[in-house]
Amino acid sequence: MADVAALAGVSSQTVSRVSTDPDKVRPETRRRVQAAMTELGYSPNTAARALRYGSFETIGLIAHRLARTGESRTVEAVVEAARRHGYTVSLIDVRSPSSTDVDEAVARLSHQAIDGLIIIRAETATPATLALPPRLPVVVSDSRFVGHHPAIATDQTDGTRQAVSHLLELGHRTVHHLAGPEDSAPAEQRLTAWHDCLVTAGREAPTPRRGDWSAGSGYELGRSLAEDPEVTAVFCANDEMAAGLYRALREAGLRVPEDVSVVGFDDIPLAEHLWPPLTTVAQDFHLIGQLLVDLLLEQVRDRKDLADHRTLVPVELVVRSSTAPPRPSSPRT
Repeated sequence: MADVAALAGVSSQTVSRVSTDPDKVRPETRRRVQAAMTELGYSPNTAARALRYGSFETIGLIAHRLARTGESRTVEAVVEAARRHGYTVSLIDVRSPSSTDVDEAVARLSHQAIDGLIIIRAETATPATLALPPRLPVVVSDSRFVGHHPAIATDQTDGTRQAVSHLLELGHRTVHHLAGPEDSAPAEQRLTAWHDCLVTAGREAPTPRRGDWSAGSGYELGRSLAEDPEVTAVFCANDEMAAGLYRALREAGLRVPEDVSVVGFDDIPLAEHLWPPLTTVAQDFHLIGQLLVDLLLEQVRDRKDLADHRTLVPVELVVRSSTAPPRPSSPRT
């Protein structure tokens, strides 16, 4: 640090400030210090900084299957929120949501000097099976950990209820369901809520068809739905499977929503650009990521015990052109 200060013509305190809070240093001075750091190959010692300031300014993040929309958009939001707080993110994408793989990921991150941990979709792990280091601040995006770790959860039940109720109110006798995979907690919550909503309304719940979140699985399952003249409304567990269903219906000579109404879940950017634009349940991934980081830093900075804290993030049904009342003259009614 002294060498950098001498080369840049500033004090060691200014070099430290450029490393820890660069926005408080004048741009010209900051550029001069950063150029000296580059020339000398200097990088701040995070371990020494942690000893001095009590923080590594790094958040550990464990996710599962980043290719999925929910995970990728939540991770993006976490990184953005952490950056605003001056924190970096160390990410591990686990192969499966099992407690063993999550435990291994936690162990790897624990050796990388993190201040706290965010776990997204630790879906098959439970508080009894997930081994976490003592006193490590943790936040999970999974409501099954309520009472054990602070949790931020989307209101899957209400979102599903809005979607199914919308279709029933349009006049459909029942609603078929393209469900997500069994190892996904959100998929199971949506499946349960779909079933309960139909039963409460006095309607028969058809056998759900289970996909893997991909458009390909929505297409394959949609081909069998298209062959069933009883199908007039389908609730898809995510928008990608709804897109696959669109193709299957079109290839079968069926129109959305004239022959079959379709509702998705997530409201990905593509949803409003499908034809017809997709009615779907919108999740606020930006808010979820922000709340995860805020809740974690409350524990890191304020040493608060928030084990029983749970925030349920509301959702909104965005009605577009993919839903309509069933046609009385249609052979599918």
